Amino acid sequence: MAGTGLRERKKQQTYQNVSDVAIGLFLAKGFDAVSVAEVAAAAGISKPTLFRYFPAKEDLVLHRFADHEDEAARVVRAAESGASPVDALRRHFLDGLSREDPVTGLNGAPAVLAFHRLLYGTPSLVARAYEYQQRSEAVLAAALGDTLAARLAAGQIIAVQRILAQENWRRIAAGEPVEAVRGDAVAAAEEAFGQLEAVLPWLRSAAVRESAQDVSNATE
Repeated sequence: MAGTGLRERKKQQTYQNVSDVAIGLFLAKGFDAVSVAEVAAAAGISKPTLFRYFPAKEDLVLHRFADHEDEAARVVRAAESGASPVDALRRHFLDGLSREDPVTGLNGAPAVLAFHRLLYGTPSLVARAYEYQQRSEAVLAAALGDTLAARLAAGQIIAVQRILAQENWRRIAAGEPVEAVRGDAVAAAEEAFGQLEAVLPWLRSAAVRESAQDVSNATE
């Protein structure tokens, strides 16, 4: 078991190292100007090995979002009994703002701004990010009960998080200091999640998690 853990840690370290090398090259030269072969050579691995880790060139960049793909679903599943899933997600997003988590867009670090310029300025990366968002919606919908209503709700929730983050990033990238944006970012999040609560009243019920648990048990 210990050996398996070590192999997994080494695998994750390889993912991170190769992704870091690739992003460094993309930031320096532009995404389209760097070949996969160039990334593999700079990372000290073969091109076939690189593709075993990253099926598409875009995944070298989107790897940084890998840990966030099921984040909303995890927040819903971890919410206290009787708590509204939307309120749990609201509090989680507000906590991210307070920590200046890059995923909220409220972060002025040069490296973070450069990464987001790369992401939003490259059409193929934007398209790949959309696939990531679809997967996020799918796992969140499962956590909400995996019904049509759950899928509609998940789509709205993920869209709200994306739009809030992009607005924060847009203002900071345009030159506004983080502290000048923070108050508006918090107010916008409160308003947006408040609107979600209003249009998705059925999510206020603790039965949502019970339904999700039934789905989970049925698939085991």
